[in-house]
Amino acid sequence: MEINFRVSGRIAKPVEEVFEAVADPAQLSQYFTTGGAKGRLETGATVMWDFHDFPGAFPVEVIEVVPNKKIVLEWPGHEAESGEIGAKGRDGDYRTTVTMLFKPTDDGRTLVEIVEEGWRETAEALRGSYMNCEGWTGVILALKAWVEHGINLRQGLYK
Repeated sequence: MEINFRVSGRIAKPVEEVFEAVADPAQLSQYFTTGGAKGRLETGATVMWDFHDFPGAFPVEVIEVVPNKKIVLEWPGHEAESGEIGAKGRDGDYRTTVTMLFKPTDDGRTLVEIVEEGWRETAEALRGSYMNCEGWTGVILALKAWVEHGINLRQGLYK
């Protein structure tokens, strides 16, 4: 059994604007990385992401960036204990791969798809994947609110 998931959503802005809101650390820090992002998402870069709901900045490896089309990241895998609500920290002894795809639609919007894969085949890893699936769904919603309306949905949510 391979553990992975795919979430998606449409944002009523052109691909270039949506892509830039993800690649630019100043914008990413406004709606996603509640503790801040350091470093632009560019092929071969290592950036730092920090979250109030997942304390402690950690490195994110940027594997591939195709401007306005795709961003591929690797970051430490997270496994959750049974009954865990929220995150206690990243295990860090293996990595999962996150692929973000940006596709223009016929009506001028952007379809954003996020796939994460590479967890171990354990109950704890499966629970961790559920938590990340929920998280990436929230990111797409927060990205939509930020790019379309300039609203930070996560502001004050975790701290």
